Amino acid sequence: MDLKPIKLYWREAVPNPSKILIILEELNLPYETSYVEYLALKEEPYTDVNPNGRTGAIILYLIERYDKGNKISYNTPTEKYLTQQWLFFQVSGQGPYFGQAAWFNIYHERIYHESPESAKVRYGNEVKRIAGVLNGVLEKSKWLVGDKCTYADLAFTTWNMTVEGFMESRTGEHAWDPTEFPHFTRWYNDCCSRDSVKRVQGVMQQKEVKSGQAAESEKEVGNGKDVKIC
Repeated sequence: MDLKPIKLYWREAVPNPSKILIILEELNLPYETSYVEYLALKEEPYTDVNPNGRTGAIILYLIERYDKGNKISYNTPTEKYLTQQWLFFQVSGQGPYFGQAAWFNIYHERIYHESPESAKVRYGNEVKRIAGVLNGVLEKSKWLVGDKCTYADLAFTTWNMTVEGFMESRTGEHAWDPTEFPHFTRWYNDCCSRDSVKRVQGVMQQKEVKSGQAAESEKEVGNGKDVKIC
């Protein structure tokens, strides 16, 4: 079946659009991006189809429509709904709390010229709590659901990439120490070792991306070029 490229409205170097690219790469779907600044996504015509830019809804759409062979999903009821449960945790827990931690640790002071320590502590603790929840589950299994990597595992990956960057300024008891979460860290590294993730890592800094282009950029990541998105 010949498919026209799926258009992803995109802003480079941020986690949420990037996790959609990972799903597109995993499913080997043709795509192209169109650069849109963040604030514009909160206006028409984008809000006509996705009022708050919910990436979880986009992921479920792609899975239900295109993952007929269940490469990164399940069709058995228990596993299917467990996978959805973890996706909902990502979009309601990890994404918002990691985003708030990044805001207060990096960006808030630049704009408002104040550095609210209480907010940094609050959201830093939430980052660790969420990592702890995942670490506990991953102590018992390689992946979040069943015996394979699913879209739920991959949905967490791009925000996980940002932790060391936005927690870098925190010290002492508030510092981020990945050794405190060994199963979480092992899982994150396993996700990053997938070809789809390597390809997307290679194009995160580019304003315009299309399928096939990411494969070339994967070679740069594989050759030791370090890519950070925070």
